Amino acid sequence: MNIERLKEIREDKDLNQKEVAKALGIKQQQYSEYEIGKRLIPINYLVKLALFYQTSIDYLIGLTDERKPYPKSILK
Repeated sequence: MNIERLKEIREDKDLNQKEVAKALGIKQQQYSEYEIGKRLIPINYLVKLALFYQTSIDYLIGLTDERKPYPKSILK
C-alpha cells in the first residue's frame, strides 16, 4: 500500500494527524502508525478516509493517481 499518499493528501488539505484521527474516532498515535506503515488500516477506516478526503480507496492505497471519487452507484 502506498502509505506516503496518506501523508500527502493530509498535508494538501492543511490538516494535522490529530484532526484526521478525530474524524476517524481514533487516537492520533494510532493514525500515525497507519501513516508510517507500522499498522495496517482496517477497511472501515479506509472507507471513512475516502469519504473524508472525497476520493477513492484506490487513490489512497496507490492503485490509481486519479483523486476524484468514483461516481455514486445507482444500485442499492
